[in-house]
Amino acid sequence: MSNSADSTSGAGPARRPRRLRPARLLTAAVFALAGLIFWTSFNTAKGTNIRTDASMLRLSDLIRERSKGNGDLERGTAALRSRVDALAGRDGGSDTAEARKLAALGDAAGTRPLDGTGLTVTLTDAPPNATAKIPGVPPPQPNDLVIHQQDLQAVVNALWRGGARGIEVMDQRLISTSAVRCVGNTLILQGRVYSPPYKVTAVGDRGALRKALDTAPAIRNYLQYVQAYGLGWKVEDRGSVTLPGYTGAVDLHYARPMA
Repeated sequence: MSNSADSTSGAGPARRPRRLRPARLLTAAVFALAGLIFWTSFNTAKGTNIRTDASMLRLSDLIRERSKGNGDLERGTAALRSRVDALAGRDGGSDTAEARKLAALGDAAGTRPLDGTGLTVTLTDAPPNATAKIPGVPPPQPNDLVIHQQDLQAVVNALWRGGARGIEVMDQRLISTSAVRCVGNTLILQGRVYSPPYKVTAVGDRGALRKALDTAPAIRNYLQYVQAYGLGWKVEDRGSVTLPGYTGAVDLHYARPMA
């Protein structure tokens, strides 16, 4: 009895099943997720280098490609518009009141070529290693050496104010909905991209156009940077110039109230 009792009292409690700790469960889940990501990446790549794949083009390449496509579309639109105008003149006659009215609307909208006297303004960036040319002027910052949107817009605004009958920026005619926008030191105009030097050509009275340029406060401010850091500024008289007609889309897009 005593031996039996001793053996019973010396036995420890029954061992419970071992439980998994939450940290171990989390570790196992992380490894499983990592394995799934590796398998998905391998299945997507299919043995190719996804970093240098042709679909991973740089943004600048995509912008240039889109700009070229927009230029091709504009040329196609211009060709179709010429055909439509030719057919309208053939069927309706070019001397009718309706034809003259359409021609006047085209002139006002900027969709027809424009001839006359005028001038061309050219703006260029300063050399990248430019230094201050005037004593006491602080050394230039990178933004002081490039043409900005406000500079181009100041020229366009002054020419309109000087009575310009039409304006062309680079190789594109401006219309009432045109917007001059710059990203960095590149110009984005009506879906196409341009680099400096920038040329702005206006048709109108040359004396009035020059006076408008000379008296514009924003241009006076720009000319201070021309003198201090070497930004480019050139105004040329044009005895005879032809501005092309605008060839892009003229449809207006606007917001509509929700029903």
